[in-house]
Amino acid sequence: MWEYTDKVKEHFLNPRNVGAIENADGVGEVGSLACGDALTLYFKLDGDGRIQDAKFLTFGCASAIASSSALTEMIIGKTLEEAEKITNEDIADFLGDLPKEKMHCSVMGKEALDKAIAHYRGEAARAPDGNIVCECFGITDREIEKTIREHRLTSIEDVTGYLKAGGGCGKCHDNIQQIMDHVFGQPVSIQPQAKKMTNIQKIRLIEETLEREIKPALHQDGGDIELVDVDGVRVMVKLRGTCAGCSAAQVTLKNVVEAKLRELVTTDLVVEEVRA
Repeated sequence: MWEYTDKVKEHFLNPRNVGAIENADGVGEVGSLACGDALTLYFKLDGDGRIQDAKFLTFGCASAIASSSALTEMIIGKTLEEAEKITNEDIADFLGDLPKEKMHCSVMGKEALDKAIAHYRGEAARAPDGNIVCECFGITDREIEKTIREHRLTSIEDVTGYLKAGGGCGKCHDNIQQIMDHVFGQPVSIQPQAKKMTNIQKIRLIEETLEREIKPALHQDGGDIELVDVDGVRVMVKLRGTCAGCSAAQVTLKNVVEAKLRELVTTDLVVEEVRA
């Protein structure tokens, strides 16, 4: 498990400015429920062009909620020019730092802010910059290269921590490695490693992740999920309620359940549905 600062815990347990703003001047949406994290940021300007109010709605982990909460506090009272200078590192610093595996939550906040400001200015949504490398999360080669250069990332695990790229099916790992090798001019030997833990530790962490990250979302739609067994990297689950007969069940298992377990437990897990 990751070590969170007291400020991260405080903003997660008591998030500020949760909700939506009717007739907001700026709205920015990033992520999706399918990839496990989604954020919508709203702001309202006063007569002097300063951000008078900011609110957010977030589906995600503790770091995502804390980062969103912190961001709203950081931008209230600022002009748009001041707000757009805020970086994802500023969000992490405001919270007293984030685990490297969770830096993508601060990146998501920065992206939502940029989109909300662009929305206010009437700027059209920009096409993806570069070619999609990580299809699970829609991350391009230029985004990956830029992040590697800016933060001197030396492992695929670090890239996943900042961008989530590589945290889904894993098919893009070779391409991410090639981008990293290109940036540094030679092969970088550090490769992503699955977390080493006992089977009991793995089962306990899987159970905790299902309870905290997966079940609340499924319950909202009348569904549920039950852990049946763990055999090596195979995680066998049974869907219940509306999820059991849902035509999108396999999409949910792979794009939500498996992706979240790979992110929060270990990268080599494979989720399988038990129907009997």
